[in-house]
Amino acid sequence: MAVAPRRWNGHEVSQSSHAIIRSLCITFVHQMQELLERGGLELLAAFVAVADNGSFAEAAKRLGRDASIISRRVSQLEKLLGVRLLSRTTRRVVLTEIGALYYRRVQALLDELAIASREASHLAASPQGLLRVSVPVTFGRQWIAPLLPDFLARYPQIRVDARFSDRLVDVVSEGFDVAIRVGVLRDSSFTSRKIASYRSLLVAAPSYLSQHGKPRTPADLARHACLGFSGHADWPDWLMTKDGKRKTIRPVGPLIADNSEVVLMAAIEGAGITFTPDWLAGPALREGKLVEILPGWSGKAGGGVYAILPPGRLIPTKTRLFVDEVAKSIRAGWRSMARAVN
Repeated sequence: MAVAPRRWNGHEVSQSSHAIIRSLCITFVHQMQELLERGGLELLAAFVAVADNGSFAEAAKRLGRDASIISRRVSQLEKLLGVRLLSRTTRRVVLTEIGALYYRRVQALLDELAIASREASHLAASPQGLLRVSVPVTFGRQWIAPLLPDFLARYPQIRVDARFSDRLVDVVSEGFDVAIRVGVLRDSSFTSRKIASYRSLLVAAPSYLSQHGKPRTPADLARHACLGFSGHADWPDWLMTKDGKRKTIRPVGPLIADNSEVVLMAAIEGAGITFTPDWLAGPALREGKLVEILPGWSGKAGGGVYAILPPGRLIPTKTRLFVDEVAKSIRAGWRSMARAVN
């Protein structure tokens, strides 16, 4: 009694071929995983190119490889799968029954990969999607928050999730696209871009100086009311330099706070002298609410504003645009601030 032929995806196949194809399909996912781990896309591309062109020589031209390499890759694929995909003669190369069915599945897979690659490239090149940003509280409020409305208006397809925190986040494990950090960069395991440098300087309100006089040397600070920010890296000291000379001052005064804005506000109100970054004191200096004292004496070098990025060479367009905008905004503000300080 004759056995009726089986059908697979609309094609008649023999019973033996059907059994082999069924086994092949059951293990397809596992084989594809193994192929990918072994650089198997090259094997698949070689097989598809030969199937499309019916020739190893033509497939080699299409892929820009030597024909012997293409032949070896197809043989590796057949060995890995444990089936013969191509019938080779001196004149032509044709697909076996199993090879033809495998070709259709692989071709569909490669088409999907090509579509995925195009979509990924389009998304990477287009400024769109969610942008997760971590910024320090005080610096972020003064320098990052003001630029957000214009940035969002310029790139309406980007949504920003900005987290204001002085905690040093892990951009990878916490899923941030970029973290803005201020100070001395100590962690070199991430990709970083230095946006700007800054210096710390001594400032006081005109009202305080008119009442208590100006210190002439760093040593004179011992006789003045000093306002301390306990979050400073060198606290409880003020480390100052001028023309290669260094001084370490242990400030004493009526106020110590872990919020730099609180300390600055106290200085503006005439409560004493403080040692603060120029990026924070800049607006008050510009408006005449504060003046610099002991000009030339400033904090130790090395302080900067950095964009911390996840490791890797490829930076999404949305992230690059944001970092560029931050850099442009800060540099413009820095120039204005420098005129006020100097």
